[in-house]
Amino acid sequence: MDLQLHDVLELKKQHPCGSKRWEVLRVGMDIKLKCLSCGHEFMEPRRKVEKTIKRIVPKEEAE
Repeated sequence: MDLQLHDVLELKKQHPCGSKRWEVLRVGMDIKLKCLSCGHEFMEPRRKVEKTIKRIVPKEEAE
């Protein structure tokens, strides 16, 4: 999967704050994500994140 910095992702599972949208802050072996609702940040291995992605939100829709 081709993830770029500042892509907005919609994950399959909802965060406890109610949002499903996350911004990519770091890409590599690990991916750092930031919740667009509450600002919570975390890092996970790329393989685990790619399994939880529902879709990459287009730039027009993300704004």
